[in-house]
Amino acid sequence: MNYESITLTIDNKIAVLTINRPESLNALNAQVFTDLDSAFDFLKDEKSVNCIIITGSGEKAFVAGADIKEFSKYGNEQAKELSKRGHTIFQKIENMNKPVIAAINGFALGGGLELAMACHIRYASENAKLGLPEVTLGLIPGYGGTQRLPKLVGKGIANEIIFSAKMITAEKAKSIGLVNEVFSSEELISKTQELAKNIVKNSPQGIAKAIHAVNMSDTEKGMEYEIESFGELFSQEDFKEGVTAFLEKRKPVFS
Repeated sequence: MNYESITLTIDNKIAVLTINRPESLNALNAQVFTDLDSAFDFLKDEKSVNCIIITGSGEKAFVAGADIKEFSKYGNEQAKELSKRGHTIFQKIENMNKPVIAAINGFALGGGLELAMACHIRYASENAKLGLPEVTLGLIPGYGGTQRLPKLVGKGIANEIIFSAKMITAEKAKSIGLVNEVFSSEELISKTQELAKNIVKNSPQGIAKAIHAVNMSDTEKGMEYEIESFGELFSQEDFKEGVTAFLEKRKPVFS
């Protein structure tokens, strides 16, 4: 697969997707959205991939935000369409049937932080800075930030981050539950890959169901979905292999 604004590599069931616009600190523009949309359509059904890592090129930024140059051209309706497109693509990431890990290797601001929040797990480097500065432009986060941030850190802290537009450090982000772990810049990718390697040892069928169950945890149907999924998995090959391997005292080999 060839993309203009991202690179994609696959090795040992792990895909690494790198947003590759270092000259603009990997800012999100229309082309990045197009490439992300296409890449995740491909990765969803790609049998050689069981886990996905997203990161940014260079040493300064994961994604420094949206490309503000494009904003100056838009009117109300175009802005709504842009927001809808961001929502659609980030929901696609959030609802992927495979775990998506953000390796935040620098600035994750605005749309960059919204992209990271759409991922299932977030690791960050010590030099990372995170924030939602949209109100400094007279805007609000438009790609799901006002919805996902309160679920991750609580309403009060989310309000503080959004209203103040301040950047927070990686350690602060960890302390409020916005990122899972913090590592040195040199260790970030290797530690993220280490987690991915642990994940791909486990049942893809079980993980896919778990992703959707967790995503539904704040809905009325979350419990019902868990019960149904738990039952459905008993008829799947991964369950049969997992139980057989357990009884035979060996490691399971999932399809």
